[in-house]
Amino acid sequence: MTSAMVLCRFLHFTVVLMLFGAWVFRPLLLGRETLLDPVLARVSRWLAAVALISGVSWLLLVTASMAGNWAAALDPSTLRLVLGNTFFGQVWTWHLLLNGLLLIVLLTRLRAHQPLRLILAGLLLATLAPVGHGAMLDGLSGQLLILNQIVHLICVGAWLGGLMLLVLILQRPAEHAVRSVLQRFSGVGYALVAGLVITGLINVRVLTGQFWPTPLLSGFALILLIKVLLVIAMLGLALFNRLRIKDCEERMAALKTSVLLEWLLGIGAVAAVSLLGTLPPMISG
Repeated sequence: MTSAMVLCRFLHFTVVLMLFGAWVFRPLLLGRETLLDPVLARVSRWLAAVALISGVSWLLLVTASMAGNWAAALDPSTLRLVLGNTFFGQVWTWHLLLNGLLLIVLLTRLRAHQPLRLILAGLLLATLAPVGHGAMLDGLSGQLLILNQIVHLICVGAWLGGLMLLVLILQRPAEHAVRSVLQRFSGVGYALVAGLVITGLINVRVLTGQFWPTPLLSGFALILLIKVLLVIAMLGLALFNRLRIKDCEERMAALKTSVLLEWLLGIGAVAAVSLLGTLPPMISG
């Protein structure tokens, strides 16, 4: 059951993060260009559909876990109990409603309304923050931790979704001003990295009572170390691409590979986070 939960969390987090990030970067990278819009619209519909399926699956897995048996996941009375009487269920009710509404928007003419899409995607992302370790603390401390987690998710989502959009752009480099696109992406990237690092350090400090949990090579600390190493590798690739912007048109094949690898490393970091969410953070003292 734990393996299924990790896989479901990973899939759901990934698609929701990419939905939000792609739409954030769409006007920043492409401006008034519309050549990529049909592809992005098709990808977005699939991501929203996968998000809804994985979100419902997550609810069923949590219900089965709470009840201690798989049959409870399909029992209406148990599902109502989880949705109505648990913090996760109350948050997840809104989350699934937002997901369903977003999918409806994407399947109708309302999909052309960019602010509506972005608002719904932002709310969908924000309702992921109280799930997992974000709900560990009560009162003001808990609210601040959730707020910090929202900012962290925004930074991660913008970066990961922006990379997905960049991968799509680089599939058709002749149709876009690649150098200008890379400059705009890297310019925003500095702020995203700063926000990601600061909020990540706050999360670790609050959840573990330390600046880095110990022992280093076991449990929560080991998975956190893997996540950090993946992020550092992403930063290295991003810096390499930033330093080579001037000759990006001459090294298009290498650029495509580098951006794709950076995106895959980001997805790997989300996988590590999905596993972290099922592990106790070893709070000090």
